[in-house]
Amino acid sequence: MIRLIQRLYLRYFAKKSDLSNFIFRLTGHVPKNIDLYKLAFTHVSAIKANTKQQVAEFSNERLEFLGDAVLSAIIAEVLYRKYPLKSEGFLTELRSKIVNRDALDALALKLHFDAFIQYRKERVPHIKNLYGNCFEAFIGALYLDAGYEITKKFIVFRLLGYWIDIEKLSVTDTNFKSKLIEYAQENKIALPVFEVVEERKNGNSKLYVVQVNLNGMTGTGIDAVKKKAEQLAAEQILIMVEKNKNGK
Repeated sequence: MIRLIQRLYLRYFAKKSDLSNFIFRLTGHVPKNIDLYKLAFTHVSAIKANTKQQVAEFSNERLEFLGDAVLSAIIAEVLYRKYPLKSEGFLTELRSKIVNRDALDALALKLHFDAFIQYRKERVPHIKNLYGNCFEAFIGALYLDAGYEITKKFIVFRLLGYWIDIEKLSVTDTNFKSKLIEYAQENKIALPVFEVVEERKNGNSKLYVVQVNLNGMTGTGIDAVKKKAEQLAAEQILIMVEKNKNGK
């Protein structure tokens, strides 16, 4: 019920109020330098940039870099304290589930970042992770404007408190590549080899086509991120394995 009320509340202010009010309702912090947040919501496609310096000055790419580091550090500290007996591998994988671009994309849309982000769709035909990158830039802006402690409180008490279920993520296994390798080792099958068989143009970006073979089965994954394409290919093989077990 609390989450539903918060979603409706955020949606209302995202549509009815300006960026400053939206930030206050979201974080509890009154922006001191609103230009930082405007920059955080400005994708490079929205500006006329002829040089790398212009891209750095007028788009959110530098703030994204900073926000990524701040977010990862705070999440790492939270997990370190929450799971004192867990291994480094467990903590690393769980942090990845929280801060990966797909998860941040979904989170940013739930928070209605799309009401404020500036970009030109005709210049960005493939806009995967547009919102997740904007969210990281927003964290960077909040850190510069409000400081570490307020940023940490926002992430810990507002994001992890309402929007991200750490316990659920901790028992959700999405590392299909690792599972496939484990399956091969357990069944004494030659380890799978992931190969980029094609790189397709997709506007200004490209898509990776990855194939993996295991015991006569072939899986294919396509994504703008090579590691994600590998995961998709591995998932296909695991689905085939499961079907074979069930005799389907």
